[in-house]
Parts: sequence; structure tokens; C-alpha cells
Amino acid sequence: MKTENTIYPATPMLFPISPDQFWQTMRQVIREEISQLTRKNSPDTSYQTPGLQEKPLYKMAELCSLLQISKPTIYEWIRHGKLKPYKIRSRVYFLWQDVQQLIVPEQTVPSIPASLVEKGKAA
Repeated sequence: MKTENTIYPATPMLFPISPDQFWQTMRQVIREEISQLTRKNSPDTSYQTPGLQEKPLYKMAELCSLLQISKPTIYEWIRHGKLKPYKIRSRVYFLWQDVQQLIVPEQTVPSIPASLVEKGKAA
């Protein structure tokens, strides 16, 4: 008499695919959902005003979401003079140029002392 060496799963399968195919499909679905969420959450920098490339004024909440920082960080930047707030009625706005300077500060060229310049001329 022959004995069969078939292995039966501990739990019955309710759908007609193998567990490997199931998990592969699940991973693919999760990857697709994550990629859709990352595309949705990217900040929209296109504006409807003709002639303007970027928005000139930003509210506090917009700045927080754009730079991914908290309000206390912005308040510290204001206190240290890194960012200048503009109040219009009861709202606080920030100029895009100020924000841009904060993100990418201009490179200052180190000044060469006059004594070194004159030594170079004499040589």
C-alpha cells in the first residue's frame, strides 16, 4: 500500500490562488495605494493667476505644510529675525522672497584683507 506525501494546509483556502500569489498581489496593491497617496499629498505649486510663477504671500499654515515644519519653528525664526511677518487685518502672511532667502541663503563672498592684496601686487 502506498502512502501519499501530500501536505494539506492547516486552514482551508477560500479562494483559488496559492498563498504566494495572494501575498504578491497584496504587496502590489499596497504599493499602488502608497504611490497614489504620495502623488496626492505633494503640494500643488501651480496657481491660477496669469503671469505669476509662485504665490507671493503665504499664510502660516501654508508655510508649515510647504516646509514641513511646526508653528513654533516659524515663531522662532520671526523672533531671531530670519523671517519677517506681514500682518493684514488679523492674518499673518510671509513673502515668498523672504521664505526663499531663508531656504537658500545667498552665498557671501569672503572678503580678502587689504594687506594680502597689496602683498600680491608687490610680488
